[in-house]
Amino acid sequence: MTRVFYFACQQIFIMADTLIHHHDELHSSGSDLLKDIVIGMSDGLTVPFALAAGLSGAVDNTSLIVIAGLAEIAAGSIAMGLGGYLAGQTEMDHYKAELRREYDEVERVPEREKEEVREFFEGLGLSTEVQAKAVEELTRDKDNWVNFMMKHELGLDKPDEKRARKSAFNIGMSYIVGGLVPLFPYFFLSDAFQGLKISAVITLICLFIFGYFKSKMTGVPAITGALKVMLIGAVAAAAAFSIAKMIEGI
Repeated sequence: MTRVFYFACQQIFIMADTLIHHHDELHSSGSDLLKDIVIGMSDGLTVPFALAAGLSGAVDNTSLIVIAGLAEIAAGSIAMGLGGYLAGQTEMDHYKAELRREYDEVERVPEREKEEVREFFEGLGLSTEVQAKAVEELTRDKDNWVNFMMKHELGLDKPDEKRARKSAFNIGMSYIVGGLVPLFPYFFLSDAFQGLKISAVITLICLFIFGYFKSKMTGVPAITGALKVMLIGAVAAAAAFSIAKMIEGI
């Protein structure tokens, strides 16, 4: 069991280390990776844990729990990955649609678009003369002009073309890593309730560790955030176990 505990927590530390080493990139690709890991790991640790707890309250066969847990991890990782892919694709589609609209407006109503550029420079406190020169320089190149409008008028940065695929992979793999943690004890034990007790200890510790690093990276009080993440997992597992016991007693 010591090896099981070590391996489970090691996976959380790997994810936590990934978050830390992307701290200096939080405003670029690192922030996307962080979001993907948080989404995948949070659900990956919680949902299979709750499933295993619920099954432990209804059956004594750990093999059944392992099979059901692995099936859930497979389905969950695919579903979560697909959700990440669709979200990334939607972001790219939205950017392209707005980009086409900006190009169209620059063609049809260039004076109005130039006025919007001037208003931006006015907001920076530039003099009227400098505003006019800045507008003239910027609007000479249509591509630079449109990119400027996209960023400063609409607040849109160009998404990574591979964002959808990366997001699907990151979320799916994070879910798998997180989901395997609560299942490990059931691989080595034949008693479901004993497996649940060890699984609960390992998973709650890992949830605390993950919640701690997630909170540190997002600016939330670390201990408070860690306790919240751990509590959510505990409540979900307890609810699943209680419901299974109630149904079993009917």
